[in-house]
Amino acid sequence: MDIKDGKTVKGINFVNFRDAGDPVELGAAYSRAGADELVYLDITASHEGRKTFTELVKQVAANISIPFTVGGGINEMKDVERLLGAGADKVSINSAAIRNPQLIDEIARNFGVQVCVVAIDANYENGEWICYLNGGRIPTERRLFDWASEAESRGAGEILFTSMTHDGVKEGYPNEALATLADRLHIPIIASGGAGKKEHFRDAFTLGKADAALAASVFHFGEIRIDELKAYLRQEGINVRI
Repeated sequence: MDIKDGKTVKGINFVNFRDAGDPVELGAAYSRAGADELVYLDITASHEGRKTFTELVKQVAANISIPFTVGGGINEMKDVERLLGAGADKVSINSAAIRNPQLIDEIARNFGVQVCVVAIDANYENGEWICYLNGGRIPTERRLFDWASEAESRGAGEILFTSMTHDGVKEGYPNEALATLADRLHIPIIASGGAGKKEHFRDAFTLGKADAALAASVFHFGEIRIDELKAYLRQEGINVRI
C-alpha cells in the first residue's frame, strides 16, 4: 500500500495517483481475507509525514494479525527503531540504501537480516535496468543486478524489486529480470509491478522464480479476490498458505 497524506493511493508508472481508501481499514480487510503480508510505503515521507506515518503504523499493528513491512523516509537507525517500536515487523529501505549502503549493514547487525528489506525501483532503458531514487524520480548509475547482489552481501534479508516499466500497467511482472535475480541471489525476491490477472501471479512464481508477489490495484479495486487467487495458485501447483 502506497501511503500519501494518510491515505492509500495507487498510480501508474509511479504517477497519476488515485485514492484507494483508508490504510488501516484496508489492512484489516486484507488480513482477514488471507493476505500473507502487507507492505506500507510512505511515498512522500516529509518530516511531518513521518510523524503521521508513525501513528498510522501503530494503528495498523493494532488492527491486523499478519506481518507487515513499512518504508519511506527511513534514513538512519533511529527511523528504524521508531517504526519497529510502533509495531512494524520489517523495514524497507530504498533511496537511503543507495545513498548510504552502510545503512543495510547497520540494520542487519543491530536487528537481524530478517528485518531489512531492500526495495529497488528500476526502469528498463536501452537494454538495462536503471535504479532510481526518490520514488522513481531520479535515475542513478546503479544497475539492478549488481546493486541487488551488493545489498545481499551487506545483509539485506529480502529484495523487493518494483519495475517502473510495468507498474500499474497490469500486463504482467518482469519475469525475465526476476528470474535473473533469483538465479544470482540467495535471499527471497519479492516481485512488484504489473499484476493484472491471476495468471500473472502464476508466471511470477514459475517463470520469474519469485518467492513472493506484491500487488496493489487489483486488490484495492476488487478486481481479484485474495482467496480466489490463492485457490487458483494452488491448482497450478504453487505452494501457498490457505
